[in-house]
Amino acid sequence: MYIDFVPNRGSKPAILLRESIREGKRIRKRTIANLSVLMLEQAESIRLVLKGGQLVPADGSLECIRSRPP
Repeated sequence: MYIDFVPNRGSKPAILLRESIREGKRIRKRTIANLSVLMLEQAESIRLVLKGGQLVPADGSLECIRSRPP
C-alpha cells in the first residue's frame, strides 16, 4: 500500500490510498480509499508510517508525566 498524490487541474491534488497488483506483465493500481479530506501533513505522516518510518523517535525524548489507571 502507498499514498498517491494525483493532480487535479485547478483544485488541490487528490490523495489516494492505493495498492499495486501485478496481472501478468501489467501492474494495476487499485484505490482503497480517498483521503482527500486530510491535510497534506497528515497524508505525509501516513506515507511515512506505510514506508516503515516512525513519527516520534524512540530515543526516550518523551517523558510520561501522568497516566490513568487501567
